[in-house]
Amino acid sequence: MLKHTLWPRARRSRAPESPARGAARPPGRHRRTAVIAAALVLPLGATIVVITGALSASATTVPAPPSGWTTTYSDSFSGAAGSGVDSGWTDDIGTQYNGTGCTGNWGTGEVESNTSSTANVAEDGSGHLNITAVNSGGAWTSGRIETTSDSFAAPAGGEMEVSASVKQPNPATGLGYWPAFWMLGAGFRSSGAGTSGTMDCSNWPSAGEIDVLEDVNALSEHSGTLHCGVDPGGPCNETTGLSSGLQACSGCQTGYNTYSVIVNRTNTSAESVTWYLNGTAYYTVTESQVGTATWQAAVDHGFFLILDLAIGGSYPDVVCDCTAPSSSTSSGGAMSVGYVAVYQTTGSGSSPSPSPSASASPSPSASPTSSTGGTSCTTTATSDISADCDNSSKGTISVTAATGDTNPSGVDGHQVAQLINGDYLEYNGINFGSGSSQFDARVASGAAGGVSGLVEVVLDSPTNTSVGSFAVGNTGGWSTWKTVPANISETTGTHNVYLEFVSGAGGSPPFVSLHYFNFPTA
Repeated sequence: MLKHTLWPRARRSRAPESPARGAARPPGRHRRTAVIAAALVLPLGATIVVITGALSASATTVPAPPSGWTTTYSDSFSGAAGSGVDSGWTDDIGTQYNGTGCTGNWGTGEVESNTSSTANVAEDGSGHLNITAVNSGGAWTSGRIETTSDSFAAPAGGEMEVSASVKQPNPATGLGYWPAFWMLGAGFRSSGAGTSGTMDCSNWPSAGEIDVLEDVNALSEHSGTLHCGVDPGGPCNETTGLSSGLQACSGCQTGYNTYSVIVNRTNTSAESVTWYLNGTAYYTVTESQVGTATWQAAVDHGFFLILDLAIGGSYPDVVCDCTAPSSSTSSGGAMSVGYVAVYQTTGSGSSPSPSPSASASPSPSASPTSSTGGTSCTTTATSDISADCDNSSKGTISVTAATGDTNPSGVDGHQVAQLINGDYLEYNGINFGSGSSQFDARVASGAAGGVSGLVEVVLDSPTNTSVGSFAVGNTGGWSTWKTVPANISETTGTHNVYLEFVSGAGGSPPFVSLHYFNFPTA
């Protein structure tokens, strides 16, 4: 979660409730409930198709961009064994930035001193960068690097994906380990880059921080967070930030997995940041959650990227409810990075899914987006829209052949199969023109007796109230298709449409499959 480095105030050795990386918290807040609540109450995420060709790539090969996207930066760490990073990165040295409002221990209470020594930061000659934490007589050293460029940005009307293939540290005893891949807004830099330049640390959190990956205490977990606004409090709930909380991450210490964010500005009135693990979205923050002015200050600009392995500090402390590291914490654990990549699109259009780890199998719930689904992927509400033309989604999404049904013009032969309670599909920029008050959906269900649910139409944010819905149960089988109509509130103009699937059946069994839908005129 929260990977902040810039706090102006002194830190406690045991962090209070928030796992925020850079949070200088007021005294007296010692509960652990913030971490627990963040893990349980998740904004809606998505599961999307992988970048073309990524499945066959190795963990050290940067996947090629899909059609309509370009690779704006990449590093596959192809240097000789024992070499440091190239000139695209700068080593942060010591325990703090130089500049306005910058404090020691990176403002987080972590205990390591960062070096440029290849004992701490080195390529292995096989396409990996290893950042290694070393304990020498009780004094910890480690590595922290950041890109010299701070211009990585999603353009207005476009998107940016930032991804890294990472194997998390796997020490025998990992109390206090804090690996991270994250981004800070360009507004933090006054001159130069990193500790070789000067910073304006007082701009935290308003200038924005996006934590792509954080884990603590060698838990084989991960989290993602957005920091924005003011501290304390504000729309991002600082110093905690808006966070996914720690999520299970099986295999993240034994193999390379891909951690990503997509900053989506295709609709500059409804922007979002979505976090992914191996191409599966698990968390989203939207512009509407924090307000336009705060969002623009935190997101709509360039960023620089940071990789580091901290030891001790606020996040490890709050999770263990202790002071980390301990005397038994193992020396020599490493965060290994296979590649870092930034992709960008300048047009409005759909998001690809971030590329998965090459060593990991693709998620069985991965579904195509409109970059690969549907024969036309129209955004005209009155036309038939293929179910797999979604731009993002949440839940156990699976795309298969729509067996037993025919395809009207413009619709492909795919269904989004056997949806369950809590799933949703998002379709961006659907144009209702002068208005529609009806929703028709082509559905099938082989749900067990007594199992049924709703298909709800929600506009612009998945948390908004639905404008209409219909109930569906067993249609005679998963290959028996019926067109089910529903009335919706009169809708005009262009909207992001969410189809949300809601069922009260115990255990959340599947209750409906979707082939296509439309919004006829009255």
